[in-house]
Amino acid sequence: MSRLVKTMLLSLVIIILVGVVAAVIVLNVLDKKNDDKEQTIDEIIEYSYQTPEITTDLSDGSFVRIQFQIVTDSKDAKEEIAKREFQVRNILIKELATMDEESFKSGLSNVEDILTVELNKVMTEGLIQDVYTINKILQ
Repeated sequence: MSRLVKTMLLSLVIIILVGVVAAVIVLNVLDKKNDDKEQTIDEIIEYSYQTPEITTDLSDGSFVRIQFQIVTDSKDAKEEIAKREFQVRNILIKELATMDEESFKSGLSNVEDILTVELNKVMTEGLIQDVYTINKILQ
């Protein structure tokens, strides 16, 4: 074989090896970043939106005043959920209108879960990570 062909083959093998090593390193770094998705408390506070108090009635005529802390995954998502406050109210009113006093007392975590799922359906700039009830008055 000529010297030129040997040099080209050697160069090609080196380029392929460098590419494979670079791909492995990049994939491992990206996987580690994805594994570290657990938010710190500072991030939770920074990306949280506190709804105003919402007053609505239940199916049995009782009234409830409720407030939530909605944790998002980014600053953009927090800004978006603030703009979607009317949708938060709509989802809550529809869900609470089907509940009576007893089901409300025992099913508050279900309301939080439903709110999370329904809001994630309409979000475009991020996700809702969690919903916490921070204030609740049943009359």
